[in-house]
Amino acid sequence: MRMLIATDVILAGLLLAACGDDDEESSESTATPRGTSTAAGGGTEVDVTVQEFSVIPETDSADAGEITFKVENVGPDDVHEFVIFKTDLEPDALPTVADGSVDETGEGVELIDEIEDIPVGETQTVTVDLEAGSYVLICNIFDEAENEAHYQEGMRTAFTVE
Repeated sequence: MRMLIATDVILAGLLLAACGDDDEESSESTATPRGTSTAAGGGTEVDVTVQEFSVIPETDSADAGEITFKVENVGPDDVHEFVIFKTDLEPDALPTVADGSVDETGEGVELIDEIEDIPVGETQTVTVDLEAGSYVLICNIFDEAENEAHYQEGMRTAFTVE
């Protein structure tokens, strides 16, 4: 009888230890920021909507590393683009040229990557490897017919990589 009780105590201890390890691992796992998902390649995917006149990511931050921005232009009328800058400047304080579009080689901004000319109704992606820091996501189209810079119309937002 003592042998049976000792065996039960040992088995119970092993079972509890195994459960404790599982809980510890799950609490240490990297959480995916709200509004993002893990991409098939192991990076993070962030859905972004561009429209007249805003840039709307599902989340305003992501973990450092490979990030795929999946950008949908919902229009309703204009072609847009998606540009990623690393910068410590506020989204509305990027350097501009005479027409109001952002100077992509200006002081205080580092152009990371972009998707040019996304037609209304289309979704395109860009994958970048981002280090921790502050970023600004914009549309940098200047529409000559309307004489408007999409950046000046409000197509800009902050994005943080942690």
